[in-house]
Amino acid sequence: MRSPVEASPLAFARGLEQLDHVDYRLAQTQAEKEQIYNLRYRAYLREGAVAESAEQRVTDQYDDLPNSWTFGIHIGGELCSSVRISLLNSEWRQSCSAEAFGEILYPRLDRGEVIVDPARFVADPDRARRTPELPYVTLRLAYVACEYFKADLGLAIVRPEHQAFYRRVFFHKTIAEPRMFPGLLKPVGLMAADFQTLKEKVFVRYPMMRSSAFERRMLFEREHHSPQAAVVAPFEPSIVPST
Repeated sequence: MRSPVEASPLAFARGLEQLDHVDYRLAQTQAEKEQIYNLRYRAYLREGAVAESAEQRVTDQYDDLPNSWTFGIHIGGELCSSVRISLLNSEWRQSCSAEAFGEILYPRLDRGEVIVDPARFVADPDRARRTPELPYVTLRLAYVACEYFKADLGLAIVRPEHQAFYRRVFFHKTIAEPRMFPGLLKPVGLMAADFQTLKEKVFVRYPMMRSSAFERRMLFEREHHSPQAAVVAPFEPSIVPST
């Protein structure tokens, strides 16, 4: 089966055409979240990344944090893929990448950098074969988040066989070699790209990664989560959603 991050230039062109039909939905109700947790399970199980479970769901302690947004990507009314976007800064320091690679990321957060951490990127195992543009359409959310939060760094926590896609599309570089992560059966490495330096290069090559200010606000705006507040606001305990 085609990997969820193996995609061709033709798939990218189709992704650009698909944008008018894509619905990015923030998972807010428990039913919406459970649908995504089950999608993760089915995708990871198909790839051999998790063991069989009677619960048939994959979730973790980061899903309901106030610095995380879990999206379902719907095409034609059907849930096709999902990704969770986490915001990291000097105050908000919790995400799966920060847990796994804290020795690399915490010093950067201490220096005041703003980091966007996309994780739990999964595609419906059956739909992925029929919709090769899904990686572009889904991971576009990470680029929208980087622009909204004025990120210094965009991350990707991925298995070794998927790293070529991130190098090709987002110009990511590997900054930590693969290691085991709790709940997964295969190791993941950490990749990163200097967003402010590379974004125009990405926009020229992949125009669909651009977004309007209106779209960015609609997807990511929350109280205390404006681009300015994201840098200085304290972590609040209230709950609001490839690896």
